[in-house]
Amino acid sequence: MTDEELKTLLDDLESDRVERKESGKGVEKICQAICAFANDMSDYRLPGVVFIGVKDNGTLANLEITDQLLQNLSALRSDGNIVPLPAMTVQKRKIQGVDLAVIIVQPSDSPPVRFKGTIWIRVGPRRAFANVDEERRLSEKRRYKDLPQDIRPIHSAPMEGLDEYLFLRKYLPTAVSAHILDQNHRSVEEQLIATKLAHPGPPVCPTVLGELTVGKDPTYWIPGAFVQLIRIDGYELGDPVQSSQELRSAMPDLLREIDQLLKINIHASVDMTTGSTERRQPDYPLVALQQIVRNAILHRSYEHSNAPVRIYWFKDRVEIFNPGGPYGQVNKQNFGQPGAYSYRNPNLATVLKDLGYVQQFGMGISLARKEMGANGNPLPEFQVEDTHLAVIMRKRP
Repeated sequence: MTDEELKTLLDDLESDRVERKESGKGVEKICQAICAFANDMSDYRLPGVVFIGVKDNGTLANLEITDQLLQNLSALRSDGNIVPLPAMTVQKRKIQGVDLAVIIVQPSDSPPVRFKGTIWIRVGPRRAFANVDEERRLSEKRRYKDLPQDIRPIHSAPMEGLDEYLFLRKYLPTAVSAHILDQNHRSVEEQLIATKLAHPGPPVCPTVLGELTVGKDPTYWIPGAFVQLIRIDGYELGDPVQSSQELRSAMPDLLREIDQLLKINIHASVDMTTGSTERRQPDYPLVALQQIVRNAILHRSYEHSNAPVRIYWFKDRVEIFNPGGPYGQVNKQNFGQPGAYSYRNPNLATVLKDLGYVQQFGMGISLARKEMGANGNPLPEFQVEDTHLAVIMRKRP
């Protein structure tokens, strides 16, 4: 917050976004105020501020703001009394020519927030206990804010980082019918929000889905959002590397580039002895590789791992690694079985379907098995761990 914004709040004696404390001694009341601002009962979606060194009537107390005071105030965040941990900053700021300690508390995404087991809220310019109805409303706010990881906002990312041309020309026509587009008079920003590629804020900002789908540089904000293919001239990781590629584009271009790369690496043999015409048979069926790689992109964790989706192409097999383990109802025992599927990134699944890369949800592994069998390859092998999984696809004999 700017000095001018802080001064405006400090001067407003009736504001319910401000708490004034003459000193840092009343720790209990300071923590109650932090808890109340984090709960944001009025749903301002704006930070609340605790000023240390100001009397209740707004006059300055001329308190000496020491490093020890700032450290003590900072420690209130993580001393275990306020749960879940509040998002707050403690600063020494000069306002009206006087140094003040300022605690800026952001609204919590996981209300209700409790201090020593009690839910504190703001009722006008004072603090109060939350009653049963108010606690219910705070719990409903938490459920509303508990978004799937693929549409969580990236607050520090600018809207200018989304490629409007890619959105308007490549994605939007696949996601929205032509009839609706003809009648659409909303701004590009409003359309990005409607398709969940941007978060309505405040402030308006890209979502994870937006950066993945139409971001100009997706890996700047989501470091693991790329695919790495390494072709190895041998049978083990230590053997010579024949070629290596990293694909870091937004989703429409990324999926197209992956398909091209898979086609280039598939070799076909020609049989001119078993029939009247020559017969070409690939060492791997393209559709099977596509399904497994797309599954890895779709089901990986973009939140907890910066590792890419990796494709190791050996002489006798292809190994595809997904930095995301089983999710939801899927576990090590039922992985890959018909009907056992859950979506860590449900909105990304919709994007892949809109772009034409997924036809039926939950069919990728079954289709890969079918294609491998039809081509004469051994069926895919799955190594499933809690945090990652690998698919081994062996070459046709």
